[in-house]
Amino acid sequence: MLPKGTFVLGGAASGKSEWAENLTLSFDQRAVYLATGRAQDSETSEKVRIHQARRDTRWQTIEEPLELSQPLSGIDPSTPVLIDCATMWLSNHMMAASDLSVATDALLAGLRSCPAPWVIVSNEVGHGIVPDNKLARQFRDAQGRLNLALAREAELAVQIIAGLPQVLKGTLP
Repeated sequence: MLPKGTFVLGGAASGKSEWAENLTLSFDQRAVYLATGRAQDSETSEKVRIHQARRDTRWQTIEEPLELSQPLSGIDPSTPVLIDCATMWLSNHMMAASDLSVATDALLAGLRSCPAPWVIVSNEVGHGIVPDNKLARQFRDAQGRLNLALAREAELAVQIIAGLPQVLKGTLP
């Protein structure tokens, strides 16, 4: 059985999204994909295209870059939901000059009240060098705080390294 909440963490291109997709579908023949990414340039458009190409008819896709509480509250309790990804969600909020504390509280409340099992993907951005500009440092710190909150909320936390899961909290189903 899929835990009520699963947090999947990894670096860029680590295989975390594909691993999370496989985990989500391993417990049900259908699932909701809550996509937070915005294709604003050719690079992100290509990344979105690759993610979309992996999804077949078992997935119902909901695109929502900012307000996740509403779609989370409307999920059928028997249908797992994959949120990909918290990093793009945070970036969207930073670019919109949102109050990150308020947005994070709303996201956590949405996860708590979601009637279905959820899986959320996020990037680990704190393993590199200290960024050379203020905005990048603010993003790195905000992402770290968000990851801490998501890890606390989840029953299962997994770090993906080179496509391989390393359990940080809980037990793999």
